[in-house]
Amino acid sequence: MTIKTAILGYGRSGSTLHADPIEYLPDYDLTAVCDIDPKALEKASKRFGCRLYEDYKLMLKEEKDLELVIIVTRSEQHCHMVCDCLRAGKNVLITKPWALNSDEAMMMITASKESRKLLLPWLPARFANDLTRAKEIIDTGVIGKVFQVRRGEYSFGLRNDWQTMKKYGGGYLLNWGPHLVDQPLQLIGKPIKSVYGELKQINNPGDVEDVFYAVIKTEDNVTVITEWNITTDLLPNWVIQGNRGTVYITANKIEIHKVNLPDCIGEKDYRAAIQVVKTTEELDEKNLIGMHTRYGDPLLIYPVIAQAIRGEIEYPISLESALGLTNVLDAIRKSSETGQVVMF
Repeated sequence: MTIKTAILGYGRSGSTLHADPIEYLPDYDLTAVCDIDPKALEKASKRFGCRLYEDYKLMLKEEKDLELVIIVTRSEQHCHMVCDCLRAGKNVLITKPWALNSDEAMMMITASKESRKLLLPWLPARFANDLTRAKEIIDTGVIGKVFQVRRGEYSFGLRNDWQTMKKYGGGYLLNWGPHLVDQPLQLIGKPIKSVYGELKQINNPGDVEDVFYAVIKTEDNVTVITEWNITTDLLPNWVIQGNRGTVYITANKIEIHKVNLPDCIGEKDYRAAIQVVKTTEELDEKNLIGMHTRYGDPLLIYPVIAQAIRGEIEYPISLESALGLTNVLDAIRKSSETGQVVMF
């Protein structure tokens, strides 16, 4: 039985990352699209032949049979839209960042519990093939005990849209943090002890950061360094450091450097005795319909969402873990504002 679905926000992400798998997969029936842009509505109508709305509250009132609303709007709109949809008796998938801060996150969690409807945070990078493969490599023990992880993206790309404005919930911490902060924390999977962060505005217009940098330490003394920064694309996106090797991931290319240390490092020639064995592999970059999958494959994620809506499984991204990520993002911002390390 198909899931009657609406997309609230049919812009770049709504019309691709979310509409594409809905169009392709038999689990879903896109019955309505809501957007304030008439051109976006016209595109949705030609593609799906669905009902169209400019007012999402009217859509909630008229579309009695809706089972799922996918919210892909500006960040500052998320909280009140999510709460309205939940209270109208609809399950909700909310794009990242699901909330501007932990207060908003708690409001949405409360609305979900009171309505007894599902609130599904969209954190596709948790399903990404680089994260999955990194976990597999670490589990083999090939690089030994991991003590530090670096995760970053780098570009001179500029933008001049709502993402550059604070009043709309813009800024790269909220835009990229749900990927670049969350992924290494999922890889390590340990409680956090402290957070240090820096936010800077370098090239973009507006009044929010276009660079963020954070150092996060876990209770078992693993260091996570994560950033969005402005530079050419020569730095690796992952550097996973263990006491017996290192993993480098750059886009879809993985290098595993296994280090064989000598039995005794007191010998004068111990450096010459160190052996490094390198292996390389590549990850798939696109799915069956040509979408880039570095931050998760929607064709694989949306069947999981359907199972959760039908009550067949629990959604693998718990509200508690999504709230935990929001708490870390809040701490990065607070650390940048105060110049102090934030203790957890």
